[in-house]
Amino acid sequence: MARITNALRVGVVVAALVGSALAATQPAQAASSKGCTDGGFRLVNRATGATVAAAGTDRVRATIPAAQLGTAFAVRGRYAQFDVRSSDFAVFNQAFTGAANELDITGGRFTPVFASKVPNHRGLVLSSAITVQLDGENLSVQRTGTGLSMTLSAKDCAQGGIFQMEPQRSDGTTTRITHTLATSTTAGLTPFYYDNPNFRAKAGQFLGSGCTSVQTGPPGQFCVQVTPRVNVSNDVSPQFVVRDSAQVATRVPQPTCNTATAVTPSVRHCGGVSVWDVASGGRMGFVTGADSTEVANPPTTCTSNCQAQNQVRGRLANLGHPFPVPAGSRLTPRVG
Repeated sequence: MARITNALRVGVVVAALVGSALAATQPAQAASSKGCTDGGFRLVNRATGATVAAAGTDRVRATIPAAQLGTAFAVRGRYAQFDVRSSDFAVFNQAFTGAANELDITGGRFTPVFASKVPNHRGLVLSSAITVQLDGENLSVQRTGTGLSMTLSAKDCAQGGIFQMEPQRSDGTTTRITHTLATSTTAGLTPFYYDNPNFRAKAGQFLGSGCTSVQTGPPGQFCVQVTPRVNVSNDVSPQFVVRDSAQVATRVPQPTCNTATAVTPSVRHCGGVSVWDVASGGRMGFVTGADSTEVANPPTTCTSNCQAQNQVRGRLANLGHPFPVPAGSRLTPRVG
């Protein structure tokens, strides 16, 4: 995707951005097509309940006046859903619907994940019309303002890489995005961050089909050294596991937080919140299921015209996750 410049102004939708948005900003890890069966989103004005755009048999490309979507709009799919605040593209109430699918990770339950993902634009505001692309299970929405562009892309699938938020600023500086996990009134459904003990137990080892030694590797595309992994799970669904996935983004350490049974080195991560500084053109993703427990190389450093990650076709190790998650591995306090 082309980077914005100082010439970007309110209400301007650049044709090159519109044409390339869907291809350039797909979530970096794609779900199996089985997980996306009959998936497709519709956009709903939250104030009126009116459906403004919906996936169909043909690709939808449209520039929609912001008033038509309102101050906040809902993104509703067969498997996934969330709400969007129009002025800054903050995301709220991100959840799985629990719709039946052979790759379902929810156990057939409506499963809340994130209460919010809020970018701090430091005074900049989105103010243009909203560019929408819907193609099968794929969604891309983009809006601009003076010196600012935001793109959200998503896939309506039961698992896989299903969401991305991408800020771009004409001043080239980072955008701080705060992720807050949901809280459920249903016993056991409140999600939590934890230091995955399956990864902690093998930290420092080299794993993958390309390794000849767990001690020395050699490191490569299919031989990756294990590092601690922070995942999200709940206490109800054995298959439910997700993680924050960053590209050209750095997590802000939370030094007052550790696991309930303190580990060294600590991941310095709280139990219900994560904070990220995202480069202009970088991305914050949301990967789920097996994609979230794979021992993979870090994503490439890319802020323009990025392609999906290399297909590894099962050649990397996958360490999975425990259920239930041991109490000592859960990160605490929930907010530092």
